[in-house]
Amino acid sequence: MIVLDGVGKTYPGGTVAVESLDLDVPRGSLVCLVGPSGCGKSTTLKMVNRLIEPTTGRIVLDGEDVTSIDPVQLRRRMGYVIQQVGLFPHRTILDNVGTVPEMLGWKKAETQARCEELMSLVGLDVDEFARRYPHQLSGGQRQRVGVARALAADPPVLLMDEPFGAVDPVVRGRLQDEFRELQQRLGKTIMFVTHDIEEAVRIGDAVAVFEQGGRLAQYDTPAAVLGAPADEFVASFVGADRGLRRLAVTPIDECDLVRAPMVHVDDTLAQARQRMAAEDARWAVVLDGQEDLRGWVSVEGVTGDGSVRDRVSRMEAFVSRDAALKDAMATMLQHDAGWVAVLDGSRLVGVLTPDSLHTALRRSVRADDEGLQPRDVELEQAGPVRT
Repeated sequence: MIVLDGVGKTYPGGTVAVESLDLDVPRGSLVCLVGPSGCGKSTTLKMVNRLIEPTTGRIVLDGEDVTSIDPVQLRRRMGYVIQQVGLFPHRTILDNVGTVPEMLGWKKAETQARCEELMSLVGLDVDEFARRYPHQLSGGQRQRVGVARALAADPPVLLMDEPFGAVDPVVRGRLQDEFRELQQRLGKTIMFVTHDIEEAVRIGDAVAVFEQGGRLAQYDTPAAVLGAPADEFVASFVGADRGLRRLAVTPIDECDLVRAPMVHVDDTLAQARQRMAAEDARWAVVLDGQEDLRGWVSVEGVTGDGSVRDRVSRMEAFVSRDAALKDAMATMLQHDAGWVAVLDGSRLVGVLTPDSLHTALRRSVRADDEGLQPRDVELEQAGPVRT
């Protein structure tokens, strides 16, 4: 979708902002450009829409060399979002979102309908926010407006320059999650500049790591950048704790799940005691007749007579099977739990323990090192859960 072929920028006086850069951004992908301040990542972004003219090379958009066309027309084919948002202070939020459609000559009714649709899409209630002005919004709300405005004319490409850098960490994390979900729904091709490697690996399909002088040090998947840095610079930039960051981009794989002791909701307490004793377990998950998870019981909870149904405790520590290992670890820590249930809907797939989380991370790292799929990596397997 976007191809940079030998693109470079050298300023008068000989300062090289971007070295000869080759970069291929596939259609529908979100590529993060990351690196220290002054490494050329924002310059690269601005060369794509020709806010800065490249000194050398070609920039190809959907098969067309855009270095030779009218830059104003080019920019109208791309959404552009910056950290400061750049909303017009004297215009309402609805009018701000409709800026580009108005410039393109859309009919008023068509523009309004599109703006209202996008405000809802980014989580801004139309009745509440449409007639407000930028100074009446929080920083996170202004960022949402900026994203809506960039999407207004339905451009195939979005360029985003540290769009969430000016908001507090809690809001920033929420915006990242919501933006990633939005991207998966819309399928835009996005180049996203950030100085934060954690943000890059959290939201990017691919990460381009720049070093000083505008040299591309590595361009790969988030897991590969974290697990197999191309050189000492990349290793230093992603940090010594890259193994922990890797948890955020490593999905839960069923090969890393362990089998939990199981009883059924209609079992007697005597049956539950017998089963848990046979597995030397101090707890068990409780399933119903459809093998859906209903909760858990402890060995202390199944004393006496009666049914498991009367002793089952609510399950608090669980994640979806499509979650990342970081989600599982966070849930485990949040609930001070020794294990986390992994669910497909309400069906129990297995559980993760601290040991199996560690095994999963080792498997992911080894897979990248050996060029294998994680499930093809041979590691010592965790056995049944023991407590």
